[in-house]
Amino acid sequence: MPKKISKKEFLKTPKGTRDIMPHDVLVLRAIESKAGEIAEAYGFKPIRTPHIEHAEIFSPTLGETSDIVEKQMYSFKTRGGDNLVLRPEWTVPAVRVYFEHGMQSWTQPVMFYTFGSFFRHENPQRGRFREFEQFDLEVLGDESSFSDALVIRAFALIFQEMGLKNFIVHINTLGDKECRADFRKELLAYYRRKINSLCKNCRQRLKTNPLRLLDCKEPSCVEVKADAPKTIDFSCQSCRAHFKSVLELLDELNVPYFLDPHLVRGLDYYSRTVFEIFLEASPEKKKESGESKEPEGAENPADKKPTAPAPVALAAGGRYDYLAENLGQKKLFGVGGALGVDRLAEELAIRGLNPVKEKKPDVSLIQIGPQAKKKTLAIFESLRKAKFSLTQSFSKDNLRQQLQLADKAGSATALIIGQKEALDGTAIVRDMISGAQETVLQEKVVDYLKKKSKIRN
Repeated sequence: MPKKISKKEFLKTPKGTRDIMPHDVLVLRAIESKAGEIAEAYGFKPIRTPHIEHAEIFSPTLGETSDIVEKQMYSFKTRGGDNLVLRPEWTVPAVRVYFEHGMQSWTQPVMFYTFGSFFRHENPQRGRFREFEQFDLEVLGDESSFSDALVIRAFALIFQEMGLKNFIVHINTLGDKECRADFRKELLAYYRRKINSLCKNCRQRLKTNPLRLLDCKEPSCVEVKADAPKTIDFSCQSCRAHFKSVLELLDELNVPYFLDPHLVRGLDYYSRTVFEIFLEASPEKKKESGESKEPEGAENPADKKPTAPAPVALAAGGRYDYLAENLGQKKLFGVGGALGVDRLAEELAIRGLNPVKEKKPDVSLIQIGPQAKKKTLAIFESLRKAKFSLTQSFSKDNLRQQLQLADKAGSATALIIGQKEALDGTAIVRDMISGAQETVLQEKVVDYLKKKSKIRN
């Protein structure tokens, strides 16, 4: 039986979703614009794919035991019997697009980017929603380390050009299928010896997906991980050479990175390079963390160290050279990553960085009376075509109220048409700063305002 909700509840957004208000929409647009500008400069082409995909393409690629497949996918069956899901990520759809549209015949590599909504049924938290905005970069058809470095560099540039400085790339290599088999064997042996120290979930992962043990954030498991085997120690000569080349390119590109020998990703399709880009906690978060008040009777605060705020993960990705084979296709080299747009927007706001270029309107149109409204509509269209930024108050009739709205909007000029002006074909142009007014023929308004705008600028 479907869960019943009250009348009060159905007038609210579903859990884990939110309405995006006008200013926030402008922030998302600004992020999309900057990210797209950088992506296209590096040769990526924009692409859009459906929000729904066949469920069957995700299980063999993300992994049957991955959190996304087991717990987080929004799945449903159509009336025609198709098993569909709301897309939880974009790498798999990008590979589908490659084969569906015969891109093997295109000049290689094929480089995509996209921006849009994705869906995962997980516990909502700050900066993380069940419907979330994401920016993706994917390079398909290239084995070289240059593509790995290119993807990472593009994300780094997006952060830099949006004003974020204190970020660092955590990077590791998982090796390929062959050298990872030896690592997996050693990892299993190590964790079996430590099984009593593992959390409940990790005891299950030990049976189903041991690589995910390195991704656990439980304190006891983090402690066990410290002495766990490292993938780099089991990597073959070819994988080591590839990884070394990626790091050398990042050095050349001045991208700050940290070798994280236990970094893995939560999806089965990754091989060789994996990365996550972290942003240092904001000054506000550091202050909150260091100034927590102790209740009376507690131990001396001087004896306790404040908990350092965790850095924020803003982007992640890696290489996925075996993903296409898991879909029953020929081998396709690929590398890519995703940027969490919601979290990026939140971090920009916390730091007082506003990516939206606030532009005050050039002209506010004010009309008094039915005839004046008709005349103002025609003038509004002429000014719009002339690229003036406008505000209007067609639903209002009171002059004082409309002037207050124009002032509040920050308009440089008010164009006023009353009943008299409507009859004699004129308009009053009022300077909102000085209060000075001039009467101009309606047919001359556009030229007059253009000259006035040049003088002001």
